[in-house]
Order: sequence, then C-alpha cells, then structure tokens
Amino acid sequence: MTEPYSYKLSVAPMLDWTDRHCRYFHRLLTRSTLLYTEMVTTGAIIFGQQDFLAFNAEEHPVALQLGGSEPAAMAECARLAQERGYDEVNINVGCPSDRVQNGSFGACLMAQPEKVAECVKAMKAVTDIPVTVKTRLGIDEQDSDDFLYELTDAVVAAGVDQLTLHARKAWLQGLSPKENRDIPELQYERVYRAQKRYPDVPVAINGGIVELHEVKQHLNQVHGVMIGRAAYQNPWLLTQLDSLSETKPAELTREAVVTAMIPYIDNHIRQGGRAWHVARHMLGLFQGMTGGKRWRQYLSVKGPRATSAEQLLYGALAFRDDHSQHVSSLTS
Repeated sequence: MTEPYSYKLSVAPMLDWTDRHCRYFHRLLTRSTLLYTEMVTTGAIIFGQQDFLAFNAEEHPVALQLGGSEPAAMAECARLAQERGYDEVNINVGCPSDRVQNGSFGACLMAQPEKVAECVKAMKAVTDIPVTVKTRLGIDEQDSDDFLYELTDAVVAAGVDQLTLHARKAWLQGLSPKENRDIPELQYERVYRAQKRYPDVPVAINGGIVELHEVKQHLNQVHGVMIGRAAYQNPWLLTQLDSLSETKPAELTREAVVTAMIPYIDNHIRQGGRAWHVARHMLGLFQGMTGGKRWRQYLSVKGPRATSAEQLLYGALAFRDDHSQHVSSLTS
C-alpha cells in the first residue's frame, strides 16, 4: 500500500442487508463513508456459479469482506478483488454463526492468530489495496486484553493496514448471532487501549453507535468509526457523516433521494429483478419523521408485488403525506 490508510467512517458488513442495492442507496446519502459488502466466502468466489464480486461503480469507496482461513485462497480472492476494482479487502474474524464456525473462520479464528497473520501476509503479497481485519474483543471465556493482543500483535506484525474492533466479545456457544449483537457488554475502553498500543495502525471502533455525537466522541480516541444497524435502520444518519470528513456534504432531501432511486430500480427490473430487492433497503428513510411509519407500511405491503419503481415510491410518498388514506386501503 503506497498511501496511508485514510478511511475514518464506514458502514459495517451486514448479512442480508449490505448487498449492492443497499450500497447504491447508501452512496446517495454519503459521499465519503466506506461501504462494506456482506461477508463473501472464498469458496463462493472461487467455486460459485454466481458473480459474487459484482458491484456498482457508483459505490466507491467500497470494501470486500472475505470469510475464509486458507492463506492461498484468501490471497487469490484478494487478487481478484483488486482486479475488479475494490478499494479494500477485509478479513472477517468476528462472525459467531454456526455456519461460519463450521467453516473454521469468523470469530473462532481469534484462537488462531498465526493463521490470520498468514492470511494477511499472503493477501498483501499479491495486492496493493489495503488489507484489514475486523474482529471481536474475545470469544467465550477468552476475553482478556492479552488474548486480544495475541491476535492483533500477530496481524500488525504481518502488515495489516487497519483494525476494526467490534467492542464486544462473542459467545460461540449459547448465543445466536442476533443475541451476540446485543447481549455481550460493550467495552469501548478496550478499543481505545488498542489504539494506544498501536499508534501507527488505524483502529476503528464498532458496536452500539447510533448518534453523530457518539461518532465524534469516539474519533477523539480512535482513528475510525464503523456504524452497523443504525446506518441501516436510520439511513439518513449517513448524510451527517460527510460533515466529519473533508468531503463537502451533498445538499439532499429525502424526496430527492427517492426520485434518484427510481431509474436504478427500474433498471434492476428490466434485468429480471424485482423492485422489492432494492426498495426493502429504503424502509428506514423517513425514520423519526412524521409519516415515517406510513412510508414503511406502504412499501412493505406494495413493495413485494411492485413492477414499477415510480408507482411504488411515489405512491409511498403520497400515502405518507395523505393521512386521510387509511392503512386498510393498502390491501384493498
């Protein structure tokens, strides 16, 4: 990597959420925030029948998150990611799901720091884009700083370009992936200590961050902030992030974003897709606003069967604004 790692703000990789349609939508809301793909396994990329590396050019800057543990396969996928134009490739060392554990990657890799370091070395040997690692603070009963530093020391020595620390440990046994996102306590101070331990390596913090003032507070302690579910459930938050970067924020309205999505959705329909594949990611656009619930209701009822983006989205706007229309009319 020739340039220092610069991305301070990012949207977390989230399974079933941060697909290419979601990222296109999010990019309308923020110019500078780094967007992550859903986790993609090395097996899917190398042996799958679909194009798991496809993304829209408008998504840049965009990072590929990889799930895997074999250095040669990780290196091959990193090479392909750079070839396809990704701005970063990230190693998942944080997902606690059974499927990921059965594949011997994700959070269980915290117990194999040298293997993760080997992956970093192999990936950096074949790419010029940043190679980064996203991890938890620990797993099960192994959640001390010493345990965390066994992993982070190893990948830093291997040349990792950035660390993202989800400020919770993961329970590999006894909690579902959903429960793992909420039940283990947040420990922000441990992430702050990690940044002090590695003053020359950017550290980003993730977990439970929902407001702009929280982002600002964390940036006083660490290089970067990764926002997860809050960015999806209240995407308008993304419009505030550019104010924290050198990028001039776009002058937007929610209605203008709705209009901008229509040609994208219609193009997806022409290619054989469904409007709902895209529109489902827009449910939270009016979160906290008058009529926000009605917007969600209209999209949720009409979206799965919609064949026209203009009819769907403008219909949702009209229903949001016209409170004389009753919810029961949606199904009539």
